[in-house]
Amino acid sequence: MSVSFTRRGVAATAAAITSGETSALAVMEETLARIAAYDAVQPQAWISRADPEALREAARAVDARVAAGEALPLAGVPFAVKDNIDVAGFETTAGCPAFAYRPDGSSDVTARLTAAGAICVGKTNLDQFATGLVGTRTPYGIPRNVHNLAYVSGGSSSGSAVVVAAGLVPFALGTDTAGSGRVPAAFNHLIGFKPSKGRWSTRGLVPACRTIDCITAFTDDIAGAALIDAVVAGFDAADPYSKPLADRPVGRARIGVPRRAQRLWFGDTESEYLYDRALEKLGTLGEIVEIDMAPLQEAAQLLYGGPWVAERTAAIAGILASDPDAIDETVRKVVEPGRDIGAVALFNGIYRLAALKRQADQMWDAIDVLAFPTTGTTYRVAELLAAPIALNSNLGAYTNFVNLLDMAAVAVPTGARANATGFGITLIGPADTDQGLLTLANDYLAAADLPPPPPLDLEGRMQTVKLAVVGAHLKDMPLHWQLTSREAAFVGAFETAPTYRLYAIADSVPPKPALVHSADGAAIAVEVYELDVAAFGSFVAEVVPPLAIGTVTLADGSSVKGFVAEPRAMDGATDITHLGGWRAYIASL
Repeated sequence: MSVSFTRRGVAATAAAITSGETSALAVMEETLARIAAYDAVQPQAWISRADPEALREAARAVDARVAAGEALPLAGVPFAVKDNIDVAGFETTAGCPAFAYRPDGSSDVTARLTAAGAICVGKTNLDQFATGLVGTRTPYGIPRNVHNLAYVSGGSSSGSAVVVAAGLVPFALGTDTAGSGRVPAAFNHLIGFKPSKGRWSTRGLVPACRTIDCITAFTDDIAGAALIDAVVAGFDAADPYSKPLADRPVGRARIGVPRRAQRLWFGDTESEYLYDRALEKLGTLGEIVEIDMAPLQEAAQLLYGGPWVAERTAAIAGILASDPDAIDETVRKVVEPGRDIGAVALFNGIYRLAALKRQADQMWDAIDVLAFPTTGTTYRVAELLAAPIALNSNLGAYTNFVNLLDMAAVAVPTGARANATGFGITLIGPADTDQGLLTLANDYLAAADLPPPPPLDLEGRMQTVKLAVVGAHLKDMPLHWQLTSREAAFVGAFETAPTYRLYAIADSVPPKPALVHSADGAAIAVEVYELDVAAFGSFVAEVVPPLAIGTVTLADGSSVKGFVAEPRAMDGATDITHLGGWRAYIASL
C-alpha cells in the first residue's frame, strides 16, 4: 500500500501550533500514529522511544505554554535524536548495548531544543560508535533506504535520516565526523545541515573524533534547518571545542567543482548524469569553476588512513580493552589499528594536515563555494555486508575532508536514480559561512524545482520481479551466490508448463543448461526467486551469452522471467529433457 503522509516542515509545524491552527497534542497524536504505521516497515530505525502517555503530557505542557503567551520557536515540534547524543530520560547506547549508560541530563543541543518547545520522541539507530557511512554496523537491525529497502540508508546517522524521510518527525539530530550527517541525507532525499565546528556544542555527545565531531540536523527543507540553527547555535563555555558565533558571508559568483577527470563515480553513470544536471542549475546562480581537488582528497585520506584513527580508538579505549567482542566486527577492524599509532606519526599527520589546510584556505581566493557530489554512488545492503570497508570508503570520497579542513556544509537533494534512491550535492564553504550556505542552498532548490520524492510504501513492499532459474543458479549450485548477494527471496520449487526441452550446453564452465520452448516438450523443474527491480537489472547485466532472460510459463499457467537460450546454445548440446531437470542431470554424471 503506497501512501503519502501530509507533512509539515519544522517551521510550518511550530507556526501552526503557535497560531492555534492545531495543537501540540494533535500533532503528537498524529506523530504516534505515523510511527506505529511505519513500525510495520522499519522498527529498527529506533533504538528507544518515549512512553506515548509521557509524550502526550509533554505536548499538553507545550500547549499550556503557548496559551500563556510564551514565545516558543519550536512549539510542539516532535524530533528524534541519534543515540550517541545524551537526552534526559533515555539511555545512550552509541549502538553498543554493552556500552550503554543513563546520562545525568541532556546534551547542550538537546536541552536548547527542548527549551524552545520541541519534544524528543526517541533515540535512533546508528553505525556503532558513529563509525561508518552505511547504517549496517549495528546490533539493533539495519535501517534501510526509505525509498528502496534493498539499499543502505547511509550512516552513521542512519535511523535519524530514516525517521525524517519517512515523515515520522519533522527533524532529527545526527552527527558528522566523516560525512555521517550528509550521506544519509543524500540517499533519502533530505537536507543535511553540518554546521561549522564549534558552532553547535558537542557537550553530551559520545565522541568519534572529538576534535572534529559536529552535531547535525536532518530536515525536509532549508527553512527548518535555519530555524534549528537559530535555536541551538551558540557558545558553550562547558565545551572545550565550542567557539563564539561568527557569520562570514559566502559569495556565489564562483562555484568550485572537481575537474572532470577527478570525479569518482564507481561505475554509477546515473550519479554522473544527475551531477551534471545539478551543475546546469547551479550555473544559473554563478560561474562553474573546475578546481584541482587533489589536496582535498589527500586530506580525506588522513581520516582513516592516518593518525586520526587513533582518536576513534581513544574514544572507545575502555570497552575495546575490557570487552572487545561487544564491538561490531567491522568497527573493531577500523579502530584497533589506532593502538599502534604513536606520537611521531600523530605529529607528522598534524603537520601534513596543516599544510593541506593552507592549500585549502588559498583555494578560497579563486572560488567562493564548493559544490561536490555528496557521494559518487550508493549500494545495496547485501553489497555492503559482503565488502563492508571498501565500499564504505567509496561513500566518503567527497565528504571525509570537510571537518578536518574546518569547513561548513549543507547537503541538498538533486534528483533520484531509477531505483528511487536519492542523489545529492553538498555546498561547502569556509568555517562560519553557515547562514550563507543555507541561503545558497535554498536558492539552488528553487532553481532546480525538483519533483517530490515518491510516496512511501508502508507495507515495505518494493516493486519486484520473479525469476525462474533452471541450472547453475539453483540452490547449492555454483552461481547461486549471484542471487543471495542480491537478497533474492526464494518463492518455491515449481515445474514449467510441458512445453520446454532442456539441454546441457557443450563446453560451458561452470556447466549450464539451455531451456528451449518446444511444442513436444515436457515439464522441467525450476526454482523461482523474487528480486527488487534494481537487483534484477544488475543480475540480467551479468547473464553471459548464449543464455538470456526471457519469459517462462509455469505449470499453473502463470508467467515469470527466466533463463532462455539463443539458437547457438544448441551447437553440440546434449538433450536431457527426459531427466526432468538440471539436478537430476548433475546427479547422473
